[in-house]
Amino acid sequence: MSTTIPYTAGTASPKVPLPTNACDSHIHLYDAKLSDSPSVLAEATPENYRRLQARNGTSRTVIIQPAAHVFDNRATLDGIVALGADRTRGVAVISPDVTDAQLEEMHQGGIRGIRFTMFNPATAVTRFEWVEGLAARVQQLGWHVQIHWRGDQIVEHAAILNSLRCTIVFDHMARLPSPEAEKHAAFSLVARLIEQGRTWVKLSGPYLDDVAPGYASRAAVVKAFCKLAPERMVWGSDWPHPTENTKPDDAHMLDLFGEWVGDTTLRNRILVDNPARLYGFGAS
Repeated sequence: MSTTIPYTAGTASPKVPLPTNACDSHIHLYDAKLSDSPSVLAEATPENYRRLQARNGTSRTVIIQPAAHVFDNRATLDGIVALGADRTRGVAVISPDVTDAQLEEMHQGGIRGIRFTMFNPATAVTRFEWVEGLAARVQQLGWHVQIHWRGDQIVEHAAILNSLRCTIVFDHMARLPSPEAEKHAAFSLVARLIEQGRTWVKLSGPYLDDVAPGYASRAAVVKAFCKLAPERMVWGSDWPHPTENTKPDDAHMLDLFGEWVGDTTLRNRILVDNPARLYGFGAS
């Protein structure tokens, strides 16, 4: 059988083995039967992701609803079942039309948050004006709000973020642009939210705001966020890397993450204990 896995380069495992119950807190799964969108990555299936899990050494997963499936969360919910409901959670994308019964059904299916992806207004299916109302509704279920906005959008819409009373999770290191990185105004804003105790950051997607192979500015960003709240950082691969025409080597990305964190105890906390708390996995 071929050792190659769709949407990732390389075949080697990470240089440093991952701890038991390591969680990949950000992947996307697609189902070509549910959408004819050209942005559906047809081979991003549970079966192929399990192969990446075996290669990288993760066992827990958080599936993030991809934009290609809009408000049809079936691929995400089906993926939770396929990967194992005891070790998989999901983050949905919803509109204001969603009913309370649908939210409860999604909760029973393993959904623990909703995502607002507006970094590219041309492809966004959610709206800034939806955030506060939907956040209030899902807070009653104990869910979080996941934000994928660019750094400048975070600054522009600070009033929305400051109004939220639920847990907030910023995608992809809050999309702090290079070369400013942690010196960008969005970092100070996110830092203030972190200090309030309800905000988390995903240390994922370094290629979104820097370039391979080293993503040099991201090391400082990771260190800055970890200094603020090491207990509220999580890591995600972003497989199948839908924004990237040239797919990265996921094992190499894990090795870089370990180098940026620089401490095995902290790395293990970010991979195991923190996601267990945020997503409600069993004790590590």
